[in-house]
Amino acid sequence: MKVTCMSLSNGRKYLAIPGPSVIPDAVLQAMHRASPNIYEGELHDLTKSLIPDLKEVAMTAHNVAIYIGNGHAAWEAALSNVLTRGDTVLVLATGRFCIGWGEMAQSMGAVVQTIDHGMQSPVDLVQVEAALAADTDGRIKAILAVHVDTSTSVKNDIAGLRGVIDRVGHPALLMVDCIASLGCDRFEMDAWGVDVMVAACQKGLMTPAGISFVWFNDKADAARGNCVTRYWDWRPRATAEEYYQYFDGTAPTHHLYGLRAALDLIMAEGLDHVFWRHETLARTLWAAFDCWSQGGPVQLNIADPAARSHAVTSVAIGSPNGARLRHWCEHQCGLTLGIGLGRAPADAFFRIGHMGHVNAHMIMGVVGTMQAGLTALQIPHGAGALDAAAGVIAAS
Repeated sequence: MKVTCMSLSNGRKYLAIPGPSVIPDAVLQAMHRASPNIYEGELHDLTKSLIPDLKEVAMTAHNVAIYIGNGHAAWEAALSNVLTRGDTVLVLATGRFCIGWGEMAQSMGAVVQTIDHGMQSPVDLVQVEAALAADTDGRIKAILAVHVDTSTSVKNDIAGLRGVIDRVGHPALLMVDCIASLGCDRFEMDAWGVDVMVAACQKGLMTPAGISFVWFNDKADAARGNCVTRYWDWRPRATAEEYYQYFDGTAPTHHLYGLRAALDLIMAEGLDHVFWRHETLARTLWAAFDCWSQGGPVQLNIADPAARSHAVTSVAIGSPNGARLRHWCEHQCGLTLGIGLGRAPADAFFRIGHMGHVNAHMIMGVVGTMQAGLTALQIPHGAGALDAAAGVIAAS
């Protein structure tokens, strides 16, 4: 007689990883269509309608270019438009992703200077100020930072970073990766003095992975170096006179329909409400972890709540508990948690994505499922997590 492993995971799965995020039904329905006419008509009008909304989400009056590619494509596009081989870039590492952006700059011929803040701390503005003040001949062409590093869940003070640059009087470009944070954590490109920012569609913008964006101001455009090639050139894309110039070729047709639906959802909710919702749901999770951490190995990676992202939470739980808990949640309950990216040992960590199309009952489901997993696997943990999480929701 065959023995079947019993599971409660049948039904709709919940992908609670830090991107790709949950795709709204409205986005899926918008994409479920035959290929459109790419030469004239509806698709042209729809594409043009995206530009002002993309600027509004980034809170900028400046330029935006669309690329067919993931966030790494946006990294390369941003670097290639401003760098000349031999330029120096200052990398402010707070996790795996800014390090990766710096590695890409190095592969393009840049000299990379890195301030590594480790995996549990935000950018130290004092160290940055000292590094910029020491650069008396202005060798540093650009400063690379992430607003939220998806591997560590740290959130950096970008406005404070601009304040340091201005106080020193350094001419470097401020370039910021907002791939994990856009549409989740408040970000104000113009008000915070950011010259270049990059993002992608598969996280807070709730669209299947495949397109990315670079926003840039006039200072960044004037800094043009010799690394740019025709395909990565942001000028034709941002000032397209012919439709093909938006993409230097065939448009990512169905992604555009999906992105239009996703932006409609964001605009209907209102950006301020989107930010409030993400903050509240993040605090709901943190309240549960505050309880669990009182009686076992479970610890949030970022100790200071002010330095935590509202889009992703990175957790340390000890080896091999991270892998055990992820496996149990997915195969017993249908909840997929993110791996401990860039951490060693990897099975000692996990991450939770709470970005984009998420609401209170989804997050409470995450908390309840993890509570069951901790109990089933006999991983020591403190009591009261569900009540604490529910209390945040109730108070909101």
